Amino acid sequence: MLAPCRRPPAYSEDPGSDFFKAAMEVYETVNALTEEQKLIARFWSDDPMLSSTPPGHWIYVAIELGDQMGMPADQIAPMMAVLGIAMADAFIGCWDAKYQYNTLRPVTYIRRHIDPKWEPYLITPPFPEYPSGHSTVSAAASIALTAVFGENFAFDDPTHEAEGLPIRRYSSFDEAAEEAAMSRLYGGIHFRFGNEGGTAQGRCIGAHAAALKTRV
Repeated sequence: MLAPCRRPPAYSEDPGSDFFKAAMEVYETVNALTEEQKLIARFWSDDPMLSSTPPGHWIYVAIELGDQMGMPADQIAPMMAVLGIAMADAFIGCWDAKYQYNTLRPVTYIRRHIDPKWEPYLITPPFPEYPSGHSTVSAAASIALTAVFGENFAFDDPTHEAEGLPIRRYSSFDEAAEEAAMSRLYGGIHFRFGNEGGTAQGRCIGAHAAALKTRV
């Protein structure tokens, strides 16, 4: 399933439009970030060349849980295969959609129509906004891991502990994926609709991956 489960709102510069309202949400949120929101933005940033990247983040979580639970190789192998397929397909679907819709980033829109001096909290990536890649891959990963560990599986995420960021605790993989999606709005690099579109797309793709039959 390549296209997101929903389309982005139509582009508009009208202050009463959904697009303008989405941009104002990013603008106002970033201008009033709490310390917790800043921490969430940094925790899920997972920048290329600086960290494990989004798929590496979820792979780290899966490996940590496998070790903690003493999973044998014949359980870890299919888990990692399905997780890898889910995330690979999520990125393929996401990037197909990004260049189908070619939606501009919040920083571009906000500087043109709201505040020419505005800065996002995180560095804006050089590719289209919709849908959010972090949201898509995180949602797909959450579905794949839920298929292994079950609904409402609580876990700790120490991915960035060595970098000085505290361990975060989640009540489920879905909760973690939702936080990963919102982190992009806190970072000022995605509209809410980009996160929601990516999450919907990732869940669809993750469900297909989780249904695959594996053999060891």
